[in-house]
Amino acid sequence: MDPKRELTSIDLAALTTELGRYEGAKVDKAYLYDDDLLRLKLRDFDRGRVELLLEVGDTKRAHVATPEHVPEAPGRPPNFAMMLRNRLNGADFAGVEQFEFDRILTFSFERGDENTDIVVELFGQGNVAVLDETGEVVQCLDTVRLKSRTVAPGSQYGFPASRVNPLTASYERFAANMEDSDTDVVRTLATQLNFGGLWGEELCTRAGVEKTLDIADATEEEYRALYDAVQRVKAPIRTGELDPRVYFEPAESDGESAEDGGSDGNDDDGGEEPDPAERVVDVTPIPMEEHAGEESEAFDSFNAALDEYFYRLAQEAEETAGAGGAGGTGGGRQRPDFEEQIEKQQRIIEQQEGAIEGFEREAAAEREKAESLYANYELVDEVLSTVRSAREESVPWDDIEEKLAAGAERGIPAAEAVVGVDGAEGTVSVEIGGNRIDLDVSTGVEKNADRLYTEAKRIEGKKEGALEAIEDTREELEAVKKRREEWEAADEEDGDDGDEEGEFADVDWLTRESIPVRQSEQWYERFRWFETSDGFLVIGGRNADQNEEIVKKYLGKHDLFFHTQSHGGPVTVVKATGPSEAARDVDIPERSREEAAQFAVSYSSVWKDGRHADDAYLVDASQVSKTPESGEYLEKGGFAIRGDREYYRDVACEIAVGIRCEPDTRVVGGPPSAIEPTAETSVTVRPGRYAQNDMAKMLYREFRERFADQSFVRKVASADRIQEFLPPGGSEMEGE
Repeated sequence: MDPKRELTSIDLAALTTELGRYEGAKVDKAYLYDDDLLRLKLRDFDRGRVELLLEVGDTKRAHVATPEHVPEAPGRPPNFAMMLRNRLNGADFAGVEQFEFDRILTFSFERGDENTDIVVELFGQGNVAVLDETGEVVQCLDTVRLKSRTVAPGSQYGFPASRVNPLTASYERFAANMEDSDTDVVRTLATQLNFGGLWGEELCTRAGVEKTLDIADATEEEYRALYDAVQRVKAPIRTGELDPRVYFEPAESDGESAEDGGSDGNDDDGGEEPDPAERVVDVTPIPMEEHAGEESEAFDSFNAALDEYFYRLAQEAEETAGAGGAGGTGGGRQRPDFEEQIEKQQRIIEQQEGAIEGFEREAAAEREKAESLYANYELVDEVLSTVRSAREESVPWDDIEEKLAAGAERGIPAAEAVVGVDGAEGTVSVEIGGNRIDLDVSTGVEKNADRLYTEAKRIEGKKEGALEAIEDTREELEAVKKRREEWEAADEEDGDDGDEEGEFADVDWLTRESIPVRQSEQWYERFRWFETSDGFLVIGGRNADQNEEIVKKYLGKHDLFFHTQSHGGPVTVVKATGPSEAARDVDIPERSREEAAQFAVSYSSVWKDGRHADDAYLVDASQVSKTPESGEYLEKGGFAIRGDREYYRDVACEIAVGIRCEPDTRVVGGPPSAIEPTAETSVTVRPGRYAQNDMAKMLYREFRERFADQSFVRKVASADRIQEFLPPGGSEMEGE
């Protein structure tokens, strides 16, 4: 039996009752891991620290976790996490609701200045959307544009189409939905009543109804038995009187089975640790008769059961991966599931194509309405003039509606065309050529038609965005197919990868299917920075405050100071020693000096102005002062330079951004001569036409195509992290 990786609608119905007990807890912080695991750290008056985990990736879950089961905080929060911190810091948790019987939870938070909802979609590809008080999407992990719904920043959040809720349905509604099927009983419960496969089987077992019974042969007696079984499941879920269980089954083993008995003399009967011969397979809010023959463990709360289950599930997955995976021989690499990746991209393309078709239909419909107005100009003008004249004489909207209805009975064409009046909106609705059109009575035919044409253009603009998105998806699909071809064509060699004691000599990181993430936060990472070809650290300010800080706190007496001749650039310092090391006079090679000069030019206003070269100068630390000349004033971030300067003329304005895999894994950026030798792969960037955030996304996609391990790129080189190494202003890749 495959272990459960997604919560069911029954699970979420039970979970909302328990999570509601944390109402009033205050939010401390938000964290985002790998673009699919959201962690909210809260403080509860009675319970103390509360850790809420919301995961929407391959594993889909929501529950409160013990601190011991919470992953360590990621080094640098992405923009999504920072946005949440700004909106939720100090906010009160106001409750959680399940959307109908769907796998969607809405968490509500209240704060004096603004309220926020977090909608967690635990179905399909999963998603998290943050909504403001009006229901508008502030930000979401993934943008969704389908025929039926849209989830995108700036739009109203669209819930999926309503589904029957079997926990609130009357017997008549239950029976009607059962009869609206052409398959067997268990499939009908799973699909028509939205219970899913396992709970469909459970209800049949509890009701004593044959699972494979054709729905056409089912009697009212069997319907009643099934409905009563639903009520028995519903009762503890609604009251919160649960009996949660985690279920286990014997783990597969290549050695002796757990049933062999015997002892090697090393048994530990402490009874606290889980049996390594068992693996978790399911977690449920109440005991299930379908699992009657399986080992289980009871928990005091469903949250505790979920926490233990998913923690164990993750541990078991790590152990399996560490043992070389389920496939392969001799510990070789496990073949990625290219087919699943291809199928996923194809599904996305189908959804995007459907969205494009929907936009085309919507735009065509709006244009058709506008053309109908002009084709029936006199009739529409008569409707608008009649209503406008009545309103100018202060005739109430209800009276206008009655007069139009009376006119329609007398066969007046203009009155017959009116199908609705909305006094609150100041509109009348007419039906012309099969189209229902809302008209603003305060304007004429032309402006009403223009409004419809404008709406058509707006929808066509959405279509253009969808076309761009589908091209990106097609590129990702082709990249997966290419990697599959390379894998199948490669002459794989099992055995030693050549790594010895942490050394990664001659490893082809681009084709490696799994790259270990090795990172640690450094003090200089909040500044602009790079390491020269000779190994010297160079730091630069991102703004006036950081320029000020670098000069005051980090400019050592043996360091070198660079700046552009043009106004508006970072203070650039080549560190002779680290901030905690003893100062010493070090000979900094000319190559490192040239790279520092290029760094100073590239991250200055020169780039933003679109120029491709400028001059930079070098002085010793002793020549830099925060004390202005008599009668002068230094702004924040400014400084005074005294003495001679050494100039570097016509320094090229270009940088390289790359990903380094050893000795640590991170994005690096700076002068190409310093970055290219140490990065596994890099791209040279120059001033150009693409905005900074657009270029970051383009580089992210480029790196994902180059690495076989795309999850590694997502972890260490997100678009946010790449953007930190891009100069302010427009950019383009070398060769464009």
